[in-house]
Amino acid sequence: MLRALRLVLLALPFLLLPSNAIRAQDAATDIPAAIQAMGEANLRELEQIVADLAATGSDTVVPVLTALGDGNLYLEETSGAVLIERGSTYLEPLSGEAVELGADADLSKIRVNNGLRRDIAAALAGMTLMSDNPARRLTAAQGFMANPDPANIPLLDEAIAAETDANVLAAMQAARAVTILGDDEQTVADRQAAVPLVASGAGRNALTVLNAALNGAPEELASTIQSAIAGLEQERAIWGALQNVWFGLSLGSVLLLAAIGLAITFGVMGVINMAHGEMVMLGAYTTFIVQLVIRQNFPGLLDYSLLIALPCAFLVTGAIGVGIERGIIRWLYGRPLETLLATWGLSLILQQTVRSIFGPTNQMVIAPTWMSGSTEFFGLSITYGRFWIVIFAIIVFLLLLMVLNRTALGLQMRAVTQNRRMASAMGIRTPFVDAMTFGLGSGIAGLAGVALTQIDNISPNLGQNYIIDSFMVVVFGGVGNLWGTLVGALTLGVANKFLEPYAGAVLGKILILVLIILFIQRRPRGLFALKGRAVEQ
Repeated sequence: MLRALRLVLLALPFLLLPSNAIRAQDAATDIPAAIQAMGEANLRELEQIVADLAATGSDTVVPVLTALGDGNLYLEETSGAVLIERGSTYLEPLSGEAVELGADADLSKIRVNNGLRRDIAAALAGMTLMSDNPARRLTAAQGFMANPDPANIPLLDEAIAAETDANVLAAMQAARAVTILGDDEQTVADRQAAVPLVASGAGRNALTVLNAALNGAPEELASTIQSAIAGLEQERAIWGALQNVWFGLSLGSVLLLAAIGLAITFGVMGVINMAHGEMVMLGAYTTFIVQLVIRQNFPGLLDYSLLIALPCAFLVTGAIGVGIERGIIRWLYGRPLETLLATWGLSLILQQTVRSIFGPTNQMVIAPTWMSGSTEFFGLSITYGRFWIVIFAIIVFLLLLMVLNRTALGLQMRAVTQNRRMASAMGIRTPFVDAMTFGLGSGIAGLAGVALTQIDNISPNLGQNYIIDSFMVVVFGGVGNLWGTLVGALTLGVANKFLEPYAGAVLGKILILVLIILFIQRRPRGLFALKGRAVEQ
């Protein structure tokens, strides 16, 4: 009780005075002189100086008090200057500027005892809890929650009474509840009343706090805690399912990018292109080369390297796709087995070529700052990299829809898909449409490679990891149907993420494959079958 009373008395200047009164106190206290006096002060005088500095409410005194409590405040005996030690350098307390010390400098640590350290901690707590900055008050409340101490309860009570920000108030109330729940000297009724606040306000640590309080709790308190734990576990199960949905959507967006080009090629041309995965791989290596050039010559553009790589990857892989169609595929129309073998052999050639140029080791593409890190959305953890890949997949899908429905090439592609012979009879140059279609599909695969550099290793075998999944998406959604590809990719992505925790990654994919085979037995043309005479035949 004496310690709690002492903490409250130290914090009273912040709890009772409004901010303008604190600024007046700041003006009344000569902060530089008070800091200078620390060098020669005894422990009793230091206590008074700490109280005077803390009463100013000035942010400039926080580093000084923190350094004093941590034992990093020194007196330079020759000049009488008080300095903060930080590593191997010494800083001026108020400006934070480094101070050059001569060879004859005589430094002595300003010593404190445990009682003064507690006073400093209480003073800093009071300053942060009653700071003008809501973010600092929130950080202070979260610190009290992470390190509950019954001596802080009176301080939290006063801060709660003065708080006006709803988020900070909730954090302070949760910190108080966590402290009360863990204090055996509190009444059972008070600890029971704290349980709902802990469950709703302690965030991810709520279950840990409640389980710790359950050990040795009285029977009536234990039942309340167990009920709260059951509710939290049910809530977390719901958020866990939603988290799996998000992971599935992010995986589905990757599958969509990898499969959407294949859906166009397969749907319009009827070509089973086993080298489609290598177009993805070439797009990834194009991104690596673009970033390497930017890093060596234009380092200021490094954050925009992925945006610069997008058109480069599309043009490179699109041009290679047109070359493949004109040089190999056009001689094999109507011969699906030979086409499959030819493109499979081509995939091996492309893999070996890349391996000979770049080596067999994995390459790395640096993530830009705007794709680094993560955020919390209610109970979901969302990484920025995955988030932007989902957005990118949606943009590519919408642009492709616009090309197919709003351009002359798209009209010709749809005509060839529905009835190739009739389209040719109407004057559509089907060889040109075939080349452009193959180039478009390959270009989109290159865009997928750009996105995959942020979530997978760049290696000559990169495309092989996605070719089978791409074919599954196309067949499941409906050959040549973009909406079917979208639904198929997202469905398979979500199904994979729900099966993985129970069956494992490998067995989960096997189960997905078995389910697709069973589905195709009932609907051979997939979810969204194309219409047309050529399709019917």
